Amino acid sequence: MNEQESLECRRLAHRARLHCLRMVHKGQSGHIGSMLSCAEILSVMYLRIMRNIKPDDADNPERDRLIFSKGHGGGALFATLAELGYFPKEWLDTYYQDAGKLSGHISHHINGVEFSTGSLGHGMPVAAGMAMVGYRAHKKHRIFCVVSDGDCNAGSTWEAIMLAGQHGWDNLTMIVDYNRLQALGRSEDVIDLEPLDVKLRDFGWAAKVVEDGHDVQQLEEVLSSVPLESGKPSAVICRTIKGKGVSFMEDNFNWHYGPVTAKQYEQAVAELNAKGL
Repeated sequence: MNEQESLECRRLAHRARLHCLRMVHKGQSGHIGSMLSCAEILSVMYLRIMRNIKPDDADNPERDRLIFSKGHGGGALFATLAELGYFPKEWLDTYYQDAGKLSGHISHHINGVEFSTGSLGHGMPVAAGMAMVGYRAHKKHRIFCVVSDGDCNAGSTWEAIMLAGQHGWDNLTMIVDYNRLQALGRSEDVIDLEPLDVKLRDFGWAAKVVEDGHDVQQLEEVLSSVPLESGKPSAVICRTIKGKGVSFMEDNFNWHYGPVTAKQYEQAVAELNAKGL
């Protein structure tokens, strides 16, 4: 990735964060921390990694598929898709509102969204099933699934991990938005996942940790190399910060649910814009 491509990814993530703040403020919804932690993951995926995707042909059978399992943070995916032309940006202003176009959790009724999610633990089983079908049919498209810490607490997620690992579906990649926080506290205090990469390898996966999940260069370098090992599904564990970019939201689990007041919104937007992107 050259500097111009890196800047493009960072700018898309920046615009998505601004959209998310406005959406959550206008709709008086929650989950802003979960949205802000995955902005770079989504920008790199859509601008640099996924193949055969475009807004006017979102059902192309040869496209790569991205399942966004952390559906509560779906505002980040909505914002990214809107920026890329999958639907009008004006729809973002209706997020989480009566008669609005965009629901609080991600919905497949929106162009570019593969699968509706919200209850954690749903995305990986669906992604594994899609990978199985593509693998058996010798298709070239790939399946990516973005999961959260909370997703990794779910038994259904680990059933899918075991299944894919046993059968060697190397067309499947799980991307962990590993901000190490969830609804009620730190992940290590709820269900400690460490050492996550070691556990995934024990289940037959190839796993790699991206130490800074907000560094688009690091993300692109690892994600462009999947499958990490032939004959194994890949896990890319991205160490991120919940609430990234806003000082009073960063690494604070209280921003899993809390709405954003007018004063907080103004401060958050000012902090993001001060970064000069």
